[in-house]
Amino acid sequence: MRPPGLILLLALACGPVFAQSYSGPIIDVHLHVGPAAPGAPNPATGKPTTANSDAERERLTLERMRQHGIVLGLVSGSDAAMASMRRAGGDKTIWAGAFLDDGRTPLPPVEVLRKAFTNGELKVMGEIGAQYHGLNPSDVWFEPYLALAEELDIPVGIHTGLAPPGTPYGCCPGFSVDLGNPMRLEPMLKRHPKLRVWLMHAGWPYLQETKAILYMYPQVHADLSVINWIIPRQEFHDYLQALVTAGMGDRLMFGSDQMVWPEAITQAVEGVDSAPFLSPAQKRAIFHDNAARFLRIDR
Repeated sequence: MRPPGLILLLALACGPVFAQSYSGPIIDVHLHVGPAAPGAPNPATGKPTTANSDAERERLTLERMRQHGIVLGLVSGSDAAMASMRRAGGDKTIWAGAFLDDGRTPLPPVEVLRKAFTNGELKVMGEIGAQYHGLNPSDVWFEPYLALAEELDIPVGIHTGLAPPGTPYGCCPGFSVDLGNPMRLEPMLKRHPKLRVWLMHAGWPYLQETKAILYMYPQVHADLSVINWIIPRQEFHDYLQALVTAGMGDRLMFGSDQMVWPEAITQAVEGVDSAPFLSPAQKRAIFHDNAARFLRIDR
């Protein structure tokens, strides 16, 4: 039997272990609304989605938000679905974003967005899934939208990293892995130094490129959505720890990207909360404070 003093020394030698579960407020910067997919298997668990209708998808998403203390959720999807979510959740809890997805929802014209941002109907620009269309956000097609976002000080969330396996053979033949590299965004960041941009999915698996962009462009943040529940937990923790070790802990934001699986919100929260290397203060920063600062809100 080891004496208590030896146990303490062994614990100290192993470094800090933070087992305290987070219980504060959360901002989710990456949620989706829209049609349900009854029976769709959760990619992480294999179990069918808990939402079997459009109404259930909305209701169960809001229930999970309340369960986990999510005080603000940024949603993207069809205009009708976003409007319904705002009515159900309230404008203080739900912010809608201009959406460019895998082909079903094109970006509205710039002047339509200007009006929507001005009257508060939309709050952010994102998710911008240009990669699904084989498009580079730094190219000329996106320039009018970036100019508008910089002029009106609208945050822009851009899909980076990967997509579901087989995406180029299904919805999106134009999809290219290379277009998910965060380095693709450097030309637009140079042209728009005041633009607030966040890298959705934190650029995974482009770790070094993500660190380089975050280091060089202080206005850029990253969300941890989908990788905090859909990839192996150890792989996510290794990626997250590498970003934190690189000094990016104050630029990382929580997101779930629950898609058609409301239960994935719980999985996403647990993915971050279970990271043994995060202190309570670091969890608070990722779950809430970084996003509050980035979005310029006081909650």
